Amino acid sequence: MSAKPLPMPVFAAAALSPVPLIGLGVWLGGVWLWAGFLYTALLVIVLDQLIPYVAGNAEEGAEFPAADALLVAVGLGVVLLLPLTVWGITSDHLDTGEKVLLFFGTSTFLGHVGHPCAHELIHRPGRTLYRLGVLVYSMMLFGHHASAHRLVHHVHVATEKDPNSARAGESFWRFAPRAFWGGFLAGKAAEDALRARRRGQNGVHPYVWYLGIGGACLILGAAIGGPFGALIWLLLAAHAQMQQLLGDYVQHYGLTRARLPDGRYEPVGPRHSWNTPHWFSSALMLNAPRHSDHHAHPARPYPALRLTEDAPLLPWPLPVACALAMAPRLWHRLMKRHLRRWAATAGQEPAQ
Repeated sequence: MSAKPLPMPVFAAAALSPVPLIGLGVWLGGVWLWAGFLYTALLVIVLDQLIPYVAGNAEEGAEFPAADALLVAVGLGVVLLLPLTVWGITSDHLDTGEKVLLFFGTSTFLGHVGHPCAHELIHRPGRTLYRLGVLVYSMMLFGHHASAHRLVHHVHVATEKDPNSARAGESFWRFAPRAFWGGFLAGKAAEDALRARRRGQNGVHPYVWYLGIGGACLILGAAIGGPFGALIWLLLAAHAQMQQLLGDYVQHYGLTRARLPDGRYEPVGPRHSWNTPHWFSSALMLNAPRHSDHHAHPARPYPALRLTEDAPLLPWPLPVACALAMAPRLWHRLMKRHLRRWAATAGQEPAQ
Protein backbone atom coordinates (compact mmCIF):
# COMPACT_ATOMS: atom_id res chain seq x y z
CA MET A 1 0.00 0.00 0.00
CA SER A 2 1.39 3.41 -0.98
CA ALA A 3 1.92 6.07 1.66
CA LYS A 4 -0.83 8.60 2.22
CA PRO A 5 -0.28 12.32 1.63
CA LEU A 6 0.23 14.51 4.67
CA PRO A 7 -3.16 15.56 6.11
CA MET A 8 -3.91 19.22 6.72
CA PRO A 9 -3.74 18.92 10.56
CA VAL A 10 -0.07 17.90 10.23
CA PHE A 11 0.70 20.96 8.09
CA ALA A 12 -1.18 23.16 10.54
CA ALA A 13 0.50 21.76 13.66
CA ALA A 14 3.98 21.90 12.14
CA ALA A 15 3.72 25.41 10.66
CA LEU A 16 1.75 27.16 13.42
CA SER A 17 3.34 25.72 16.57
CA PRO A 18 6.25 28.21 16.65
CA VAL A 19 3.87 31.18 16.83
CA PRO A 20 2.46 30.54 20.34
CA LEU A 21 5.84 29.26 21.57
CA ILE A 22 7.60 32.46 20.53
CA GLY A 23 4.69 34.63 21.64
CA LEU A 24 4.69 33.08 25.11
CA GLY A 25 8.46 33.39 25.16
CA VAL A 26 8.25 37.16 24.71
CA TRP A 27 6.10 37.41 27.85
CA LEU A 28 7.44 34.57 30.00
CA GLY A 29 10.97 34.05 28.68
CA GLY A 30 12.97 31.01 29.73
CA VAL A 31 11.78 27.61 28.60
CA TRP A 32 9.29 29.04 26.08
CA LEU A 33 12.05 30.81 24.17
CA TRP A 34 14.16 27.65 24.19
CA ALA A 35 11.15 25.73 22.89
CA GLY A 36 10.51 28.22 20.08
CA PHE A 37 14.15 28.24 19.01
CA LEU A 38 14.75 24.49 19.23
CA TYR A 39 11.49 23.71 17.42
CA THR A 40 12.57 25.36 14.16
CA ALA A 41 16.34 24.90 14.51
CA LEU A 42 16.61 21.32 15.76
CA LEU A 43 13.33 19.42 16.13
CA VAL A 44 12.66 19.54 12.40
CA ILE A 45 15.97 17.77 11.70
CA VAL A 46 15.53 15.22 14.49
CA LEU A 47 12.02 14.21 13.43
CA ASP A 48 13.03 13.91 9.78
CA GLN A 49 15.80 11.51 10.77
CA LEU A 50 14.01 9.55 13.51
CA ILE A 51 10.89 8.93 11.42
CA PRO A 52 12.05 8.15 7.86
CA TYR A 53 8.59 8.60 6.37
CA VAL A 54 7.97 9.83 2.85
CA ALA A 55 4.43 11.12 2.36
CA GLY A 56 2.53 9.90 -0.66
CA ASN A 57 1.07 11.97 -3.46
CA ALA A 58 -2.45 13.32 -3.34
CA GLU A 59 -4.82 12.18 -6.05
CA GLU A 60 -4.85 14.37 -9.13
CA GLY A 61 -7.41 17.12 -8.67
CA ALA A 62 -7.70 16.64 -4.91
CA GLU A 63 -8.94 19.70 -3.06
CA PHE A 64 -7.85 21.01 0.33
CA PRO A 65 -10.43 23.54 1.58
CA ALA A 66 -8.39 24.47 4.67
CA ALA A 67 -5.13 25.08 2.79
CA ASP A 68 -5.71 28.79 2.20
CA ALA A 69 -6.95 29.33 5.76
CA LEU A 70 -3.64 27.96 7.07
CA LEU A 71 -1.72 30.33 4.80
CA VAL A 72 -3.70 33.26 6.19
CA ALA A 73 -3.04 32.11 9.77
CA VAL A 74 0.72 31.78 9.19
CA GLY A 75 0.83 35.10 7.33
CA LEU A 76 -0.91 36.87 10.20
CA GLY A 77 1.51 35.13 12.57
CA VAL A 78 4.41 36.80 10.73
CA VAL A 79 2.65 40.18 10.87
CA LEU A 80 2.26 39.75 14.65
CA LEU A 81 5.65 38.27 15.54
CA LEU A 82 7.87 40.81 13.80
CA PRO A 83 6.88 43.88 15.86
CA LEU A 84 6.42 41.72 18.99
CA THR A 85 9.97 40.42 18.65
CA VAL A 86 11.36 43.91 18.15
CA TRP A 87 9.59 44.98 21.34
CA GLY A 88 10.88 41.96 23.25
CA ILE A 89 14.48 42.56 22.20
CA THR A 90 14.51 46.32 22.74
CA SER A 91 12.71 46.30 26.10
CA ASP A 92 14.17 45.39 29.50
CA HIS A 93 11.74 42.50 29.89
CA LEU A 94 14.23 39.76 28.89
CA ASP A 95 17.88 39.16 29.69
CA THR A 96 20.56 39.10 26.99
CA GLY A 97 20.51 35.32 26.46
CA GLU A 98 16.75 35.30 26.14
CA LYS A 99 16.90 38.10 23.58
CA VAL A 100 19.35 36.07 21.48
CA LEU A 101 17.01 33.07 21.61
CA LEU A 102 14.06 35.28 20.68
CA PHE A 103 15.93 36.78 17.73
CA PHE A 104 16.93 33.44 16.23
CA GLY A 105 13.64 31.74 17.07
CA THR A 106 11.69 34.41 15.18
CA SER A 107 14.11 34.86 12.29
CA THR A 108 14.31 31.09 11.74
CA PHE A 109 10.52 30.91 11.75
CA LEU A 110 10.42 33.71 9.18
CA GLY A 111 12.81 31.85 6.89
CA HIS A 112 11.50 28.31 7.40
CA VAL A 113 7.76 29.05 7.51
CA GLY A 114 7.08 32.73 6.76
CA HIS A 115 8.82 32.65 3.38
CA PRO A 116 7.12 29.43 2.15
CA CYS A 117 3.80 30.90 3.29
CA ALA A 118 4.34 34.16 1.40
CA HIS A 119 5.54 32.18 -1.59
CA GLU A 120 2.31 30.18 -1.64
CA LEU A 121 0.19 33.29 -1.15
CA ILE A 122 1.62 35.10 -4.19
CA HIS A 123 0.73 32.05 -6.30
CA ARG A 124 -2.86 31.76 -5.05
CA PRO A 125 -5.71 33.15 -7.14
CA GLY A 126 -7.50 36.20 -5.78
CA ARG A 127 -6.23 39.62 -4.80
CA THR A 128 -6.68 39.24 -1.05
CA LEU A 129 -4.34 36.28 -0.67
CA TYR A 130 -1.84 37.78 -3.10
CA ARG A 131 -1.78 41.06 -1.19
CA LEU A 132 -1.22 39.24 2.09
CA GLY A 133 1.77 37.52 0.48
CA VAL A 134 3.11 40.89 -0.67
CA LEU A 135 2.64 42.26 2.85
CA VAL A 136 4.53 39.36 4.42
CA TYR A 137 7.42 39.65 1.96
CA SER A 138 7.51 43.43 2.31
CA MET A 139 7.59 43.23 6.11
CA MET A 140 10.64 41.00 5.66
CA LEU A 141 12.04 43.81 3.43
CA PHE A 142 11.93 41.42 0.48
CA GLY A 143 8.84 42.67 -1.31
CA HIS A 144 10.43 42.61 -4.76
CA HIS A 145 10.45 38.81 -4.57
CA ALA A 146 6.71 38.86 -5.28
CA SER A 147 7.54 40.18 -8.75
CA ALA A 148 10.93 38.56 -9.36
CA HIS A 149 9.76 35.07 -8.41
CA ARG A 150 6.65 35.00 -10.60
CA LEU A 151 7.83 37.03 -13.58
CA VAL A 152 11.53 36.11 -13.76
CA HIS A 153 12.35 32.96 -11.82
CA HIS A 154 9.47 30.85 -13.13
CA VAL A 155 10.16 31.97 -16.70
CA HIS A 156 13.96 31.70 -16.78
CA VAL A 157 14.75 29.09 -14.10
CA ALA A 158 17.83 26.95 -14.79
CA THR A 159 19.21 29.46 -17.32
CA GLU A 160 21.71 32.29 -17.09
CA LYS A 161 18.82 34.74 -17.35
CA ASP A 162 17.59 33.81 -13.87
CA PRO A 163 19.47 35.51 -11.01
CA ASN A 164 18.08 32.94 -8.55
CA SER A 165 19.46 29.85 -10.29
CA ALA A 166 22.86 28.97 -8.81
CA ARG A 167 25.60 27.85 -11.16
CA ALA A 168 27.69 24.75 -10.53
CA GLY A 169 30.83 25.69 -8.60
CA GLU A 170 29.36 29.02 -7.47
CA SER A 171 29.50 29.51 -3.71
CA PHE A 172 26.45 30.66 -1.81
CA TRP A 173 28.32 33.78 -0.70
CA ARG A 174 28.83 34.80 -4.34
CA PHE A 175 25.32 33.77 -5.29
CA ALA A 176 23.46 35.66 -2.54
CA PRO A 177 24.27 39.28 -3.55
CA ARG A 178 23.88 38.42 -7.24
CA ALA A 179 20.47 36.85 -6.57
CA PHE A 180 19.24 39.66 -4.31
CA TRP A 181 20.17 42.61 -6.50
CA GLY A 182 19.69 40.71 -9.73
CA GLY A 183 16.21 39.68 -8.61
CA PHE A 184 15.41 43.24 -7.52
CA LEU A 185 16.41 44.72 -10.90
CA ALA A 186 15.01 41.91 -13.06
CA GLY A 187 11.70 41.99 -11.18
CA LYS A 188 11.39 45.74 -11.71
CA ALA A 189 12.23 45.40 -15.41
CA ALA A 190 9.57 42.70 -15.76
CA GLU A 191 6.98 44.85 -13.96
CA ASP A 192 7.90 47.85 -16.15
CA ALA A 193 7.45 45.75 -19.29
CA LEU A 194 4.14 44.42 -18.02
CA ARG A 195 2.88 47.93 -17.30
CA ALA A 196 3.96 49.10 -20.77
CA ARG A 197 1.75 46.40 -22.31
CA ARG A 198 -1.18 47.45 -20.12
CA ARG A 199 -1.30 51.11 -21.02
CA GLY A 200 -4.02 52.93 -19.16
CA GLN A 201 -4.74 49.97 -16.88
CA ASN A 202 -2.01 50.43 -14.30
CA GLY A 203 -2.27 51.54 -10.72
CA VAL A 204 0.59 52.27 -8.37
CA HIS A 205 3.82 50.55 -9.37
CA PRO A 206 4.28 47.42 -7.22
CA TYR A 207 7.78 48.52 -6.25
CA VAL A 208 6.31 51.62 -4.62
CA TRP A 209 4.31 49.29 -2.38
CA TYR A 210 7.29 47.02 -1.66
CA LEU A 211 9.58 49.89 -0.70
CA GLY A 212 6.85 51.86 1.03
CA ILE A 213 5.78 48.98 3.26
CA GLY A 214 9.41 48.12 4.02
CA GLY A 215 10.17 51.72 4.95
CA ALA A 216 7.04 51.90 7.13
CA CYS A 217 8.18 48.75 8.95
CA LEU A 218 11.55 50.27 9.76
CA ILE A 219 9.78 53.38 11.03
CA LEU A 220 7.55 51.13 13.16
CA GLY A 221 10.67 49.39 14.49
CA ALA A 222 12.10 52.79 15.43
CA ALA A 223 8.81 53.77 17.09
CA ILE A 224 8.93 50.58 19.17
CA GLY A 225 12.59 50.63 20.17
CA GLY A 226 14.31 53.69 18.73
CA PRO A 227 17.16 53.30 16.20
CA PHE A 228 18.02 49.96 17.80
CA GLY A 229 14.47 48.77 17.07
CA ALA A 230 14.88 49.64 13.38
CA LEU A 231 18.22 47.82 13.36
CA ILE A 232 16.69 44.71 14.93
CA TRP A 233 13.91 44.70 12.32
CA LEU A 234 16.53 45.00 9.60
CA LEU A 235 18.59 42.13 11.04
CA LEU A 236 15.54 39.88 11.45
CA ALA A 237 14.67 40.52 7.81
CA ALA A 238 18.27 39.93 6.70
CA HIS A 239 18.42 36.53 8.39
CA ALA A 240 15.07 35.55 6.89
CA GLN A 241 16.24 36.68 3.44
CA MET A 242 19.45 34.66 3.79
CA GLN A 243 17.41 31.52 4.47
CA GLN A 244 15.21 32.20 1.45
CA LEU A 245 18.26 32.68 -0.77
CA LEU A 246 19.79 29.49 0.62
CA GLY A 247 16.62 27.66 -0.40
CA ASP A 248 16.87 29.00 -3.96
CA TYR A 249 20.58 28.19 -4.06
CA VAL A 250 20.11 24.57 -2.96
CA GLN A 251 16.99 23.81 -4.96
CA HIS A 252 18.47 24.84 -8.31
CA TYR A 253 22.20 24.43 -7.75
CA GLY A 254 24.00 23.42 -10.96
CA LEU A 255 20.85 22.44 -12.86
CA THR A 256 20.54 23.79 -16.41
CA ARG A 257 18.04 23.62 -19.23
CA ALA A 258 19.44 22.52 -22.57
CA ARG A 259 19.40 24.75 -25.64
CA LEU A 260 17.18 23.52 -28.46
CA PRO A 261 18.23 23.73 -32.13
CA ASP A 262 16.08 26.85 -32.59
CA GLY A 263 17.98 28.64 -29.81
CA ARG A 264 15.22 28.41 -27.21
CA TYR A 265 15.55 26.53 -23.95
CA GLU A 266 13.89 23.20 -23.35
CA PRO A 267 10.67 23.45 -21.30
CA VAL A 268 11.01 23.44 -17.53
CA GLY A 269 10.68 19.89 -16.25
CA PRO A 270 10.97 17.90 -13.02
CA ARG A 271 14.73 17.48 -13.49
CA HIS A 272 15.37 21.23 -13.14
CA SER A 273 14.85 21.39 -9.36
CA TRP A 274 16.34 19.48 -6.46
CA ASN A 275 13.79 17.96 -4.09
CA THR A 276 13.89 16.48 -0.60
CA PRO A 277 11.36 13.85 0.53
CA HIS A 278 11.53 14.23 4.33
CA TRP A 279 8.12 14.47 5.95
CA PHE A 280 8.41 16.93 8.85
CA SER A 281 10.43 19.59 7.04
CA SER A 282 7.89 19.27 4.22
CA ALA A 283 5.06 19.89 6.68
CA LEU A 284 6.87 22.78 8.37
CA MET A 285 7.81 24.40 5.06
CA LEU A 286 4.42 23.81 3.41
CA ASN A 287 5.81 21.29 0.92
CA ALA A 288 8.44 23.71 -0.40
CA PRO A 289 10.89 20.75 -0.67
CA ARG A 290 8.67 19.31 -3.42
CA HIS A 291 10.02 21.98 -5.70
CA SER A 292 9.91 20.31 -9.11
CA ASP A 293 6.14 19.90 -9.04
CA HIS A 294 5.71 23.51 -7.99
CA HIS A 295 7.57 24.66 -11.10
CA ALA A 296 5.52 22.32 -13.24
CA HIS A 297 2.23 23.42 -11.64
CA PRO A 298 2.68 26.84 -9.93
CA ALA A 299 -1.02 27.14 -9.12
CA ARG A 300 -1.25 23.69 -7.50
CA PRO A 301 -2.00 24.06 -3.76
CA TYR A 302 0.91 23.05 -1.55
CA PRO A 303 -0.75 19.96 0.08
CA ALA A 304 -1.20 18.48 -3.42
CA LEU A 305 2.41 18.88 -4.60
CA ARG A 306 3.84 15.57 -5.78
CA LEU A 307 7.16 13.73 -5.83
CA THR A 308 7.71 12.03 -9.17
CA GLU A 309 10.26 9.42 -10.16
CA ASP A 310 12.09 11.80 -12.51
CA ALA A 311 12.48 14.55 -9.88
CA PRO A 312 16.10 14.56 -8.61
CA LEU A 313 16.41 14.02 -4.85
CA LEU A 314 18.95 15.18 -2.29
CA PRO A 315 19.65 12.89 0.68
CA TRP A 316 19.39 15.61 3.33
CA PRO A 317 16.36 17.49 4.66
CA LEU A 318 16.19 20.93 3.08
CA PRO A 319 17.27 22.80 6.27
CA VAL A 320 20.33 20.52 6.51
CA ALA A 321 21.18 21.05 2.85
CA CYS A 322 20.97 24.82 3.39
CA ALA A 323 23.33 24.57 6.36
CA LEU A 324 25.82 22.55 4.29
CA ALA A 325 25.64 25.14 1.49
CA MET A 326 27.11 27.77 3.81
CA ALA A 327 30.42 25.83 3.71
CA PRO A 328 31.31 26.10 -0.01
CA ARG A 329 34.13 23.54 -0.18
CA LEU A 330 32.12 20.92 1.66
CA TRP A 331 29.03 21.66 -0.40
CA HIS A 332 30.83 21.43 -3.73
CA ARG A 333 32.50 18.16 -2.74
CA LEU A 334 29.21 16.61 -1.62
CA MET A 335 27.30 17.79 -4.69
CA LYS A 336 29.74 16.55 -7.35
CA ARG A 337 28.35 13.02 -7.41
CA HIS A 338 24.76 14.24 -7.35
CA LEU A 339 25.42 16.51 -10.34
CA ARG A 340 27.16 13.67 -12.18
CA ARG A 341 24.16 11.43 -11.56
CA TRP A 342 21.79 14.18 -12.70
CA ALA A 343 23.78 14.81 -15.90
CA ALA A 344 23.92 11.09 -16.71
CA THR A 345 20.13 10.84 -16.78
CA ALA A 346 20.08 13.21 -19.76
CA GLY A 347 23.32 12.15 -21.38
CA GLN A 348 24.95 15.50 -20.59
CA GLU A 349 28.40 16.33 -19.39
CA PRO A 350 28.34 17.22 -15.68
CA ALA A 351 28.61 20.94 -14.99
CA GLN A 352 31.48 20.43 -12.55
